[in-house]
Amino acid sequence: MEPSPFRPYERLVTITILGKKFEVPEKNIVLRCFQYLSPDTIPYGRFCWNQECQTCRVSYRIAGEQEEARPVLTCKVIVREGMEITELSPELLWNLKRTLNLGTK
Repeated sequence: MEPSPFRPYERLVTITILGKKFEVPEKNIVLRCFQYLSPDTIPYGRFCWNQECQTCRVSYRIAGEQEEARPVLTCKVIVREGMEITELSPELLWNLKRTLNLGTK
């Protein structure tokens, strides 16, 4: 049996990416959650997965807790219920364009 790239989880949590809702596995870094949503593109993106390249940067907020979106690296931050990702790096945007139905630009 092939090992899973995801940390063990019991449930899916709801996050919003650029206004669209998705369910992703709890207890995982956000970049892994993007891989869960787009397994055919994220593993092949130009991501170092260790906080050096900065290509996985996003801005996010949590409604009711923080009004201002703040920039973070998705390879470092654990996903949380209600996360609202308001901005994606160009590399993430390109890798998630099909998942987010952004066309083929």
